[in-house]
Amino acid sequence: MLLRLPTSVTEAQECMAEGAVPIGGATLVWATWQRDGFPALAMSLRDLPEANVLEPEQLGAAVVLQRVDDRVPEVLRRAAGTVGTGAVRRAATVGGNIVGSSLRCLLPAALVLDARPTVLGPDRAYETDLAEVLAKRHLLLGLRWRTPKASGYRKEPAEGGGPPPLVVATAVHADDEGRHLLRVAVRDGYEVIGETVPCDGGADQALAALDGTDVGALPPAARDVVRERVAAILGSLAED
Repeated sequence: MLLRLPTSVTEAQECMAEGAVPIGGATLVWATWQRDGFPALAMSLRDLPEANVLEPEQLGAAVVLQRVDDRVPEVLRRAAGTVGTGAVRRAATVGGNIVGSSLRCLLPAALVLDARPTVLGPDRAYETDLAEVLAKRHLLLGLRWRTPKASGYRKEPAEGGGPPPLVVATAVHADDEGRHLLRVAVRDGYEVIGETVPCDGGADQALAALDGTDVGALPPAARDVVRERVAAILGSLAED
């Protein structure tokens, strides 16, 4: 296998045109390659500046999860910090987790931040939405978002080898008119759902609005965690 390490968007596009298989830390594909055979040509974005940004409102797809720190919102930092073991987090990348993983532990965090992904197409880099990235498995360059007023993340304990643990991500944003909106994203099994509701009336208002959404249709145990997380984040804002 030949591994290419492009240092510019143009070089990365050339690699794509040559059929290079994108990889990050290869934590999700190494076993498959050992079983089925390695690709002739692969590409890593670890030397591409645009894919290695780590800023308060921007995160590159090639950043390894171990590097995600308090420069980004709490919900994203905590999501990255709960993925796998330390060895996995030192190799696994943001892009690999969101696009290449069936678990997508970072996806709920990205959804509540209303993150906008930048992807690399054959002729240009462009901004799109997360739904398109997941549906078409685009080559992700990075994420951008606006800093929320507050955010939080909860991953429930789970036994190894069992179903994926429940994840609840929350964030509160202010719109252009100064109203506050609560975003909630839940991973239940392998499915991730997200909703946005007004929350200026407090937790009771937000929870009543969520009751009429897909989040309100979750199993009782999951709804209990959502209620606890909504009360916690809105309570912290009220104290401020």
